[in-house]
Amino acid sequence: MASSEINEINESNAINEADGVGSAIENDSNEALTVQSAATVYYPVAPGEQVNVRRGPNTGSQIVRVLPEDSRVAIRCQTRGETITGPYGTTDIWDSIAPGQYVSDAYVKTGSDGFVAIRCS
Repeated sequence: MASSEINEINESNAINEADGVGSAIENDSNEALTVQSAATVYYPVAPGEQVNVRRGPNTGSQIVRVLPEDSRVAIRCQTRGETITGPYGTTDIWDSIAPGQYVSDAYVKTGSDGFVAIRCS
């Protein structure tokens, strides 16, 4: 299919959502398909805190690095682990910020006491 034909199909079938997070596209059989965009959200860590980044979701896991004060992190996924008390409450949610790198959600200002990202598999 030529590039111009693809653009015409995308323009005529795409329905953009108001928040810009995804879009719905109809295929040949008029079934709606959902397409997720790759929007990255960065969350601030607690002000004045240097936050340990650990190999796993518990304080017994090796520290792989330390986030400097006033850092912002992108959360890849979240999982349950050891319960931690920090500036943003007490929680057992841990944020994966890179493969094999976790920080307690108690030190990340997500604006929620629950999950804000997909669960880690």
